Amino acid sequence: MALTSLHGLYFEEFGIGDVAVSPTRTITETDIVMFAGLSGDYNEIHTSETYASTQHFGRRIAHGLLGLSVASGLAFQMGFLIGTVDVFRSLEWEFTAPIFAGDTIRVEAEVIETKAFPRLRNGRVVFKVAVKNQRDEVVQRGTWSLLVKQKPAA
Repeated sequence: MALTSLHGLYFEEFGIGDVAVSPTRTITETDIVMFAGLSGDYNEIHTSETYASTQHFGRRIAHGLLGLSVASGLAFQMGFLIGTVDVFRSLEWEFTAPIFAGDTIRVEAEVIETKAFPRLRNGRVVFKVAVKNQRDEVVQRGTWSLLVKQKPAA
């Protein structure tokens, strides 16, 4: 089933194999500069075209954590997390390819595990997440574990 809800889904509404695809977002030069200022990460691979041109990718790349942060926002924009997520509990993450200014990314998320916690009135939903660019290349991937509210008692 595709996760296409425009409102938050409760724990019971998630099933193994459910898939969601986010809207897209283009990473800009401004995003990279602002993220450097916000995070304090002025590594020259992100901030110096001269330095980056001599490195492996031949040009500046976006911060990996910028890509992850934007992915989190894109996931929220899908709607099915709004108002029902108690906690973003954990993640395992890999940065598999660079994101450059001008790349357009999207998030693809698949439910791979659910576990109810009735005493807490929520449950864990684990997603396999891939961030893909405009060429359909996976640039980041991993798993996100969230605690999601159970449906309120009738």
